Amino acid sequence: MSAHGHLTRRLLQLYVGLTLYGVSSALLVRSGLGLEPWNVLHQGLSERTGLSMGIVLTIVGASILLLWIPLRQRPGLGTVSNVLVIGAAMDATLALTPDARTWVARIALMVFAIVLNGAATGLYISARFGPGPRDGLMTGLHRVTGLSIRLVRTGIELTVVATGFALGGTVGVGTLLYAVSIGPLAQLFLRVFAVPSASVSTVVATGPSERAILPR
Repeated sequence: MSAHGHLTRRLLQLYVGLTLYGVSSALLVRSGLGLEPWNVLHQGLSERTGLSMGIVLTIVGASILLLWIPLRQRPGLGTVSNVLVIGAAMDATLALTPDARTWVARIALMVFAIVLNGAATGLYISARFGPGPRDGLMTGLHRVTGLSIRLVRTGIELTVVATGFALGGTVGVGTLLYAVSIGPLAQLFLRVFAVPSASVSTVVATGPSERAILPR
């Protein structure tokens, strides 16, 4: 693959992945069966502030980037794009899709959304343009504290779920299913969407590789 084609594929994966991530998060909202941990917090804040979930997601993501400064994390194109694209895609999808009404539709939508989220995660991480704000917070705390990735991730997500639930966010079977399945799904789709190395070196600002981000 030429350097130009390699870069084009990576950019395509980044933006398709981030867009689908926002779409999948919105569909999980419409299932009404529970959200991924951070979106429990985003929904709770949305309920309290009257702002859309997408805007809250964007504001929280930008705020987390401020925490990168003392952690000495360096953002990449993927980091900034994560803040801007996912929230917009989520709000657009929420505006276009109604809530699922029947139990069959709700369960089917929940499962589809979680699988789509895994595929989206594999797409944008494989593009190797840097982690999202929340993943960067996790890896930064891991490096500074010396605690394991698993322990740091668990601590962060328990905190945001508890806070989001207290604010009115939705916790349910979808939250649990997401927690136990997103890691294996992301690993699977990372292999599916892995971008081979370019035959010619391409200079692009990138962040840490996917191995620093997983398990997810």
